[in-house]
Amino acid sequence: MIKHALSVTREANFAEWYQQVIAEADMAEESGVRGCMVIRPWGYGIWERIQRLLDNAIKATGHENCYFPLFIPLSYFEKEAEHVDGFAKEMAVVTHHRLIQKDGRLVPDPEAKLEEPLVVRPTSETVIGAAFSRWVQSWRDLPVLVNQWANVVRWEMRTRMFLRTAEFLWQEGHTAHASEQEAREETLKMLEVYRAFAEDCLAMPVVAGEKPENERFPGAVATYSIEAMMQDGKALQAGTSHFLGTTFSSAQNIRFQNSEGQLELAQTTSWGVSTRMIGGLIMVHGDDDGLRVPPVVAPWQIVIVPMLRDAPEDEAVLEYCRALRAELAGHFQFGEPLRVLLDAKAAKAAVKRWGWVKKGAPIILEVGGRDVAGGNVSVIQRHQLYREDGKLNAQVMARGDFVLEAGVMLESIQQSLFLDASDRMQTSIRRDVTDFAGLVEAFDEGGKYPGWVEVSWARPSGAELDAVVERLKALKLTFRNVPNGAGAPEGECIFTGKPAVERILVARAY
Repeated sequence: MIKHALSVTREANFAEWYQQVIAEADMAEESGVRGCMVIRPWGYGIWERIQRLLDNAIKATGHENCYFPLFIPLSYFEKEAEHVDGFAKEMAVVTHHRLIQKDGRLVPDPEAKLEEPLVVRPTSETVIGAAFSRWVQSWRDLPVLVNQWANVVRWEMRTRMFLRTAEFLWQEGHTAHASEQEAREETLKMLEVYRAFAEDCLAMPVVAGEKPENERFPGAVATYSIEAMMQDGKALQAGTSHFLGTTFSSAQNIRFQNSEGQLELAQTTSWGVSTRMIGGLIMVHGDDDGLRVPPVVAPWQIVIVPMLRDAPEDEAVLEYCRALRAELAGHFQFGEPLRVLLDAKAAKAAVKRWGWVKKGAPIILEVGGRDVAGGNVSVIQRHQLYREDGKLNAQVMARGDFVLEAGVMLESIQQSLFLDASDRMQTSIRRDVTDFAGLVEAFDEGGKYPGWVEVSWARPSGAELDAVVERLKALKLTFRNVPNGAGAPEGECIFTGKPAVERILVARAY
């Protein structure tokens, strides 16, 4: 019987397991402000890797980074009714600019009330649209392709670290184009950037597709998403890309003179991913011993743990480890030098080993006096932690062999994590449900089936769609997206009985 590093398993209580991974892996902690978290160095290191790699991909498509204010005048939101309605319940609002002492307490100064309330940024379409209206005068000014890395605030009532917090970190891209076709192409291009990033860097398989009408971003003409399957079978929307058409350009007066001298409204887009991706990484790759971080986004890909005994030979062990670290750092994988940490903290080797197991470092090297004498290292690959007999899978390798093979080993770990998650997702999507009763049965709480169902539907709209959504809500289900490249629909829509026009994913979701 294996004694795991965590006190709760995924099978016993997935929600509690998720919170324990975050705590035991030193990812984040409560901040003292409801819905806000302190992201600790290991968690933020993963975010920095996500930032660097995704930023490179965004810039490779021609976008430039910029920054817009945290505070947005309320009047900006009022210009676009659907947008403000979509975010009204989540907006944090600043009404005063000074505090005073009153009866021994700090309170807002009535004399310092703002003439116009300021909204703490929930998203930046309105303020960026106002800037675009100043920047764009002629067709020669288009396209405008910008991105910003920022924090946003949405006053969530039910919060969970990384998945749904009042404040979170993200990037948001915003573009303006001369034609609808160009804007739509931009929307799908960035969706593909997100898909490739999730699968190639996070080793997280996703389904890319269009959201139904009821799931569109407020004010969007069309919304697309990448959906990832967590180990409990629930879906996580991991990124979105929106074709906004002229909704915001009309509200913000983003007009340009075309080549024929006529005034036109610009076609705009927006797209973003957030620290929610880290929550997805935890729930896709974590196990009952903690986190498993794909090597591409691991802050440290290899951690060297010297086995010190407070003895004279300790210095020789440390010197061996320092030389090993320098040697490994001179090798490359995934187009970058290997990221190697020597953990020389004054703690027992076993404590440090299990600390890095819980954090999910891809490779942990243990080095003791015998390894130094024999020119070896003891290699633990985090994704294959145990042997078949349940004992720790520590492989003794010659130091030189490991140095030569380390890069290939990391590549293999990356691929293995992706393939495991991909197989799990593909085998957990049912496509044989042909009526609503079958859908109910598939998600029966008493059953063992975890996953998604892909069904044929007629793409209802308006009140008809609202009625379908209410039926799903009663089952705690939501529409996810219409997968790109999904098979042809068969027969009738399972919700309306009308001829089906496409296939759509249904799931429980975070």
